[in-house]
Amino acid sequence: MNRLLCLALIPTLLAGCQTVEPTQNDTFVQQDWWQTHASRADYLLAPGDQLEIIIHTAPELTRTVTIGPDGQIRMPYSGPVEASARTVEQVQAALRATLASELRNPDLDVLLTDTPSQRIFVGGEVAAPGLYELPGAIDPLQAIILAGGFSRAGSANTVILMRRQANGAVASAIIGQSSKAPTVSAPLQRFDIVFVTRRPIENENLFVRQYVRDSLPQEFAAIYAAPSRDR
Repeated sequence: MNRLLCLALIPTLLAGCQTVEPTQNDTFVQQDWWQTHASRADYLLAPGDQLEIIIHTAPELTRTVTIGPDGQIRMPYSGPVEASARTVEQVQAALRATLASELRNPDLDVLLTDTPSQRIFVGGEVAAPGLYELPGAIDPLQAIILAGGFSRAGSANTVILMRRQANGAVASAIIGQSSKAPTVSAPLQRFDIVFVTRRPIENENLFVRQYVRDSLPQEFAAIYAAPSRDR
């Protein structure tokens, strides 16, 4: 409780930040996407998530499965089905399609029953870069504080926020550029990336590919490297 209270007070202590508009480019989503609250339809699955698969037309096949490290789930009469970086609805549609070769008009529901990982990645010029469990509804500045703060106090830092969207696109935006703090206060979602750099950024697209993605741990690299899929 004390930790969260301290985090909540940090933004009020770091006033006077310069507001920076997101850099536009042709590859990454550039809207106020960080203001969108996560919904069931936007929730991307990941290894370790648990799903209850209810087969109404073949109840004996109903079971609970866990997404494996390879991002796949397995069911009788079905080959491996990709689940990582997909929504529940996308997995449900994929299962229905693959079971159709064995079952006539398969009627099924997929329910998300457990999500063990609620982590974000904070990297770059912070004191302790790495994976962090979300302690609640925190914003990018509070995530930086969780990682020990900026590695060099008073330096000019650029803060980048990245998020994998439910439609497969990767959203990326520069959300702060000052010696103090980012200006976006919207809550982070699991698998968000907060990256701090002092390097000059002339091309955000190129920077993200060269520096941010190369620094991701395996769990996050798999989420962001997964191919884009339509809803």
